[in-house]
This record gives sequence, structure tokens and C-alpha cells, in this order.
Amino acid sequence: MNFNKNENIKKVWGDKPYYSLNYFLREKFNEKVFKISLDAGFSCPNRDGTISRGGCVFCSERGSGDFAGNRKFSISAQFEDIKDMMKHKWKNGKYIAYFQAYTNTYAAIDVLREKYSEAINREGVVGLAIATRPDCLSEEVLDLIEEFSKKIYVWVELGFQTANDEIAKLINRGYDKKVFDAAVNKLRERKIDVVVHTIFGLPKENTEDMLTTIDYVAHKDIQGIKIHLLHLMKGTPLEKFYNNGKLKFMDENDYVETVCKAITMLPDNIVIHRLTGDAPRDLLIGPKWSLKKWEILNAIDNTMRKNGLYQGLYFSTNK
Repeated sequence: MNFNKNENIKKVWGDKPYYSLNYFLREKFNEKVFKISLDAGFSCPNRDGTISRGGCVFCSERGSGDFAGNRKFSISAQFEDIKDMMKHKWKNGKYIAYFQAYTNTYAAIDVLREKYSEAINREGVVGLAIATRPDCLSEEVLDLIEEFSKKIYVWVELGFQTANDEIAKLINRGYDKKVFDAAVNKLRERKIDVVVHTIFGLPKENTEDMLTTIDYVAHKDIQGIKIHLLHLMKGTPLEKFYNNGKLKFMDENDYVETVCKAITMLPDNIVIHRLTGDAPRDLLIGPKWSLKKWEILNAIDNTMRKNGLYQGLYFSTNK
């Protein structure tokens, strides 16, 4: 099917050949919505010795919260500080309180309730996003998240990265696919939206492995996905892989092509939250081309349009 002839696809997603987060939020809330990234001061069982130490090999010292607020300050202070910065770009809008850094269900229930409540009670907040691990969702935590989902729109982000359990061991993820599957099922039983993180460019993975991960999550009951490019940052365990010649960076063109293929494999009801990733310039070892974020995103859009590609084109329900 030629994308240019499929007018209903254009109408559904505006100017994108895929279901973008921006489109979803505007459709749901009828205005621009921003994420306010917060650091609640939590840790991670993959760092403190409960599961392992050092975390996933790619994870920075800030627990994937390099652009989140400063954990030295309260949730309210972080929120207002980031909101003020946002207003320099956009004068009006609503907000998603996004608990991003480390594992945001890894604390006592009363602490979680206090942090989440403080965030959603800020003026203009219309949603709560919680980034966590699939193995950090006890029944008590799930009940708490369900409680909040009855007050405000909630989604939970699960770090998955790869469907290859051998690669998962290599990157020190700390759990297998069955744990991920169970977490998705438990969240969906409570009608809580699930957003899955995947990473392209992991050590020893080829294009087929990356697309196998996309096919795997495409057939799960998830509502959103983030596709990240693997970044090598200073001070992470992954640096040793690179220094020992066990990590090769993806080429920019290969990344764009692989992402385009991945999008076509996703059903058209999954919201695409991210198509590349960010890393602080002063910490990034490579790939350096990843700093050209908007060029990469434009290349993905242009490649899809040029080749008549769109989300769902190659999704198969025969699974």
C-alpha cells in the first residue's frame, strides 16, 4: 500500500506516518502537554545489591534521569523549576508528572504515595508517568498505582530493552522475559497503560535481534513504546565493553532504516513515545551523531514518507 494514497493514515496522525506521543496527548487533552521529569531520590535493586550492583551496563550514575530535576530538592521545587524553563518555549499547556530517574516503585508504600501525591497536586498536572522495572511491581505497589489511576491518567514505563534473554544477562538487566510478561499482564488487569522501553545497538545484537524485540512487544497488550539508541556514557560499565572492542556503534543510516522497519511492525494503536534518545554532551562517548536529535527524527519521517511506509504496515496478528 502506498502511504501517499492512504489519506486516512494522514488524518489520524496529522503530519506523521506514525502515532506520536504529541498527537496522542493533544487528542486526549485538547492542548499541548509537556512532561516534567522528576528525580524522587529513589535507588534501584539492580544497584544496591538486592539483585546486583552497578545497574544495567548502559545506565548512567543518575539512573537514566540525566535530564530530570535535582533530587536534592522537593518534588514541588523540581516541578516548578522545570515548568518555568518550559515556559520559555511554550507559554501555555498542561503537564505530565514524570518520575524518571532510577526505579520509581522501589520504596515504601507511604513514601511512594507521598511523592506521587505531591506531583499530581501541582497546578496543571493532567497525568502521572512512572518509570520502573518489571520486577518491582508488588501487589501492594500495583494497588497503589491503580488507586492513582482512578484520580488521574497514569501510565507505567517498563525497562525491557531486548527480548533476547542472553543479551539481557550480558547487559545485567536482572530478570527474564517471563517477569516482563507477568508485569504487563498485572498492570493491564488493572487497566493501567504500559509503555515499554527498547534499545537498539546493544552489544552482540544485530538488526534481526532488534526487530525480533519489536515483534515481541508488538504482540503484547501495551499502549506505548520508546525506541532508544544505545548511548555510551562515561563512567558506565558499558565503557569496559567499548575499551575491550566488544561494542560497535550503530551507523546513523542503519539506525534510521531499522527504526523505520520497526515502526511498520507495530500495530497502529501503540503510541510511539520516543524514536531516539538523549545523552548529556559532556558524558557522551558515542555515537557522536546521536547529538543531532532533530536531524535523526527528520530523517526517519522523510525516509518513511519517501518509501510509502507507515505504522502498522507490516504488523501481523498471526502470532
